[in-house]
Amino acid sequence: MSKVAILIPCYNEELTIAKVVKEAFEAMPEAEVYVYDNNSKDNTFEIAQTTGAIVRRCEKQGKGNVIKQAFEEIDADVYVTIDGDDTYDFEKVPEMVNKVLNEGADMVIGDRLTSSYFKKNNGAFHNFGNRLVRFLVNHMFHYKFTDIMTGLRAMSRNFVKNIKIVSKGFQIETEFSIYAAKHKLKIDSVEINYKDRPEGSKTKTKAIRDGAKIVGMIFKLKFKRSY
Repeated sequence: MSKVAILIPCYNEELTIAKVVKEAFEAMPEAEVYVYDNNSKDNTFEIAQTTGAIVRRCEKQGKGNVIKQAFEEIDADVYVTIDGDDTYDFEKVPEMVNKVLNEGADMVIGDRLTSSYFKKNNGAFHNFGNRLVRFLVNHMFHYKFTDIMTGLRAMSRNFVKNIKIVSKGFQIETEFSIYAAKHKLKIDSVEINYKDRPEGSKTKTKAIRDGAKIVGMIFKLKFKRSY
């Protein structure tokens, strides 16, 4: 049987992590679910330990650092990454995994922007940023991505074990897209439903600061020959 790993990076997600892990097991009962706690200041780590997930720590701060550590430590045939903030449904995850296992996809994108993202997300800077990053990557790397920065993806073992991650923070999803386009990998997408954060849950991203880092990385990788 093919091994599926669901990776959930977390920083201060005590309100949602138990629900996210529960839905992961319901959608993919045969999968191994990993929660990587990134120095949370709340009870995320302790709550995750009660869910049946494999819980680990990443001491290097930043989502990119978490994903890099997880990719190095975990051996699987398919890797699913999803945020711990309960903004993504698991409904389409089995379909995404199937596209990797049986249809030869290297990366399957959970596309929020075609469905409900712009209706559910009220952050003007976030909406503008998603459109800007999508335009830049599609123009500079000659691909037609529908959603560059989605946190829900399924990736093949080949993809995970060959990418040399340079992102430390929230640039990681954009880096995934650039790597796949630059290496002409087989990319697919599935339209997914995006949910707003539950009351009391706060985003960790800073639109202007993180947006500037993402744009800077796009130009860096465009001209990085060895990447």
